[in-house]
Amino acid sequence: MEKSTYPEFAAAQPYFDLVRESLGNRVEGEHFFDVVTDETVYEVLYNLGWPRIIKGRTDLMEAFRRYCEEVELQAADNLVVHAADNARIFIIEYEVHGTILSTGAKYDNRFCSIIAIENKKIAHWRDYMDSHSAWMALAQPEQDGRHK
Repeated sequence: MEKSTYPEFAAAQPYFDLVRESLGNRVEGEHFFDVVTDETVYEVLYNLGWPRIIKGRTDLMEAFRRYCEEVELQAADNLVVHAADNARIFIIEYEVHGTILSTGAKYDNRFCSIIAIENKKIAHWRDYMDSHSAWMALAQPEQDGRHK
């Protein structure tokens, strides 16, 4: 199978790689977008510009397209994976590290995501993050007087 690529989402690739690694062979597909479907529900429990509920692969891709216009990740790490309910539910804890493109501010954040798997695809995603950390990065003035 040829590996799927999504070059327009390169700014979030560390996140996509970490998520894909965390789910291993419990899902089918090479890239994050290959393991979501038109029925996937992606729920975020914070209010920082993302819709609270995103339904389907197309809308999720659009949300990440906007994310990639605002943030560039250099790394995603400190992954901890917990399996529950006979490995139909995964809880992943992780961190992302990057840059806010409009200001050059450093962006470091921690997440906990609860992922339900059905038919080797992500059926539901519930996301928690350190909202204060995100808000602090977004509120930073331009770094070194440059605007990207």
